[in-house]
Amino acid sequence: MHLSPETEAAGYRLLSLEATGSTNDDALQAARAGDPGQLWITAAEQLAGRGRHGRQWSSPPGNLYASLLLIDPCEMPSAPQLGFVAGLALHEAVEAVTGIGTPRLSLKWPNDLLLDGAKVSGLLLEGHRLQPNGPLAIVIGFGVNVAFAPTGTPYPATTLQTLRPELDRGEVLRALSSAFARTFSAWRTSSRMNASDPFGAIRRLWLERAAGVGREVTLRLPSGEKKGTFEGLDRFGRLQLKSLDGLELIDAGDLYFPNLLHDIAKHEAGSKRF
Repeated sequence: MHLSPETEAAGYRLLSLEATGSTNDDALQAARAGDPGQLWITAAEQLAGRGRHGRQWSSPPGNLYASLLLIDPCEMPSAPQLGFVAGLALHEAVEAVTGIGTPRLSLKWPNDLLLDGAKVSGLLLEGHRLQPNGPLAIVIGFGVNVAFAPTGTPYPATTLQTLRPELDRGEVLRALSSAFARTFSAWRTSSRMNASDPFGAIRRLWLERAAGVGREVTLRLPSGEKKGTFEGLDRFGRLQLKSLDGLELIDAGDLYFPNLLHDIAKHEAGSKRF
């Protein structure tokens, strides 16, 4: 496993492990030990991988499990934007290694990547203040189904090898690390140049690749389910849900689109007509 030359030239480093509990935990441990950041950690297998809300993440060998540690990449209020930066990088990387782009490849709010309507990757963004007034450690964990997809999940899952049987996790890592370095650099530049709306450029690019915008969706929240139309994102990345109660802003939740698989299949059938 190694990073792309352009990624290494930008100052990123790689720690490659055979097996570990969680690469996100390893990244946080490195931060607490004084690592300066821009550190990728990968593992061939995770024994205690996790997703959002503490859910267990299936981590069989053959897939990509990678976490990126960043130290003081931004102020704490802007940290959630990094999830959308990471999502864009993930979309770009998978498009680069498969040749498949939008609409077959789409981003599902807030942190999943869909291929033909099935989940092919997810990410987990975690922020930690190392001391009360110390540096901010941001850890972005990526799990990409290269060779294996979990079964029995609440949402369909698939793998990248359905498109390219010879693809391996090393090629995906090189593409992802390159895409993130470019997207992260562009985000920081845009944030400096557009102080009034630093998230604007990333929000526009993310929505161009998003699944379900303008459609009826279901949001599963701790307080119960909400149904409405996915209108877009606000300037902080919150989902805008239009329902009978008006326009609501949702910070976090699980998003479902009942007709997404059918709509994508219909689009593909239409695109094949001459």
